[in-house]
Amino acid sequence: MHELLLDHPVVASVKDEAGLRAVTEVEAPVVFLLFGSILTLPGLVERLRAAGKTVLVNVDLIEGLVSRDIAVDFVAERTEAEGVLSSKAAIVKAAKARGLLAVHRFFLVDSFSYHNLGKQLAISRPDYIEILPGCVPRVITWLRADTEVPIIAGGLVCDKDDVLAALGAGATAIASSNVDVWSM
Repeated sequence: MHELLLDHPVVASVKDEAGLRAVTEVEAPVVFLLFGSILTLPGLVERLRAAGKTVLVNVDLIEGLVSRDIAVDFVAERTEAEGVLSSKAAIVKAAKARGLLAVHRFFLVDSFSYHNLGKQLAISRPDYIEILPGCVPRVITWLRADTEVPIIAGGLVCDKDDVLAALGAGATAIASSNVDVWSM
C-alpha cells in the first residue's frame, strides 16, 4: 500500500453505493470502505477488487460486526479485503496478527485525545494511523515528531488546499469521501 500511496496519496473513503460506483471511475487505487453489512460486505469488496482497488474495511461501521477479533476473522476469511481500519486498538492489533494491513483511526478532539494516542499505538502497532479531522496541519506536524507510523489525514479534507496542507505538514496520504478530491 505504501507504494500506491506514494504515487497517489488520496484514499477514497466510500460511504454509500453512489460513492462505490464513482470510485470505480477514478484513479484512486486505495479505498476505505465505510458502509455495508455482514450480508453485503463480501460483494462490495469483490466489486472494488474487480475495479483494481486495494480495499480496507472499516469494521466499526459494518452493520452486524462487533468490536471483537471475530470481526477481523470475518473480513480475512469471507472477503478479499487487504486490510481493516478501526478506532479500537484491539481490533487493529488483531488485524496485524491476521496479516492484514491495519489502520488505527483517531478522533482528535482535544489535548486529552492527542496525549492518549501514544498508549493506543503501543497496543495496536498499526501500519498506518488515520487522524480525524485531517484538516489540521499543526496537529499533523506534532504527530510526525511523535511517531514513525505513517499518517493518513481524514475527515473534513474538502479541497486541494486541504490536501496540500496535510501532505505539506507530513501526512503520507489523505482520506476523503469527497468525490472531487479523489482525482487530485
